[in-house]
Amino acid sequence: MKKKNDVNNSQFFWSTAKDYLNHYLTNIRKSSVNTVSPYRHALNYFIDYLVHEKLYNRKEISFQVFNRTNIKDYMSWILNKKNLSPKTCNLRLTAIHALMEYASQESLELMSYYMEVCTVKAVKTQKKPIEYFNNIEMAALLSSPAVTEKASERRNQMMLILLYDTAARVSEILDVKIRDIHLNVKPSYVTVCGKGRKYRNIPLMEKNKKTSLQLS
Repeated sequence: MKKKNDVNNSQFFWSTAKDYLNHYLTNIRKSSVNTVSPYRHALNYFIDYLVHEKLYNRKEISFQVFNRTNIKDYMSWILNKKNLSPKTCNLRLTAIHALMEYASQESLELMSYYMEVCTVKAVKTQKKPIEYFNNIEMAALLSSPAVTEKASERRNQMMLILLYDTAARVSEILDVKIRDIHLNVKPSYVTVCGKGRKYRNIPLMEKNKKTSLQLS
């Protein structure tokens, strides 16, 4: 554990951020690429803000700049000047909180900074009603591929049907292998790997068995 001058040490900041993204999230937390990438982007976005708006020297950035004032100003900037959605702003703030929590475990000097950062609250968001397709709209979507013309269009229709049947993410379906589709049991199901590399089994409707088999 680092004990000396960690708050002002730019080398400690960059090495800690690197370890957090490249080792802790991937090897310890087992986070997927789809999880690590937004965190990396969010932290880079904040650093770019510090460099271009606050005029910090990138090479001299340390955990000292992760203070309440800078982060409050940053949240106001991305919300009011960059016009990012409240949800996106909150995701950017979550990435900063997560890095500071990790850093505070690496150095006790940073605990007070982490606690200060946590006092910056997320932007309030309004819950919108969930929109959905009616039966006619869903039928039109599933029949949109020209299945009589190309094999790729039949594949596309099967993908749409499987996505509708499982309610899985596109990235989860793209990672499905033949071994993940279980059609010889009742009910039939597909195994998908979701966020945090957690596996779950999703039952398939009987009428989509043939479709799933062709897709595999």
